[in-house]
Amino acid sequence: GDHYKKLAIQPWAAMEAWMTREQFVGYLTGNVIKYMARNKESVAEDHKKAAHYLQKLIELEAKP
Repeated sequence: GDHYKKLAIQPWAAMEAWMTREQFVGYLTGNVIKYMARNKESVAEDHKKAAHYLQKLIELEAKP
């Protein structure tokens, strides 16, 4: 969401710095699962959120 864009330090950047790579991958994976598992009438927003976390996972896996 836009509410994170106003922060000086992005939560992902802090988590990635403080967590091990394995922990951060687990965090991202867990959020993908969480948003995909939600059961609502309109799932488009949750699918976008899941895609957002999945894109971060893809970017992380591309790093050496």
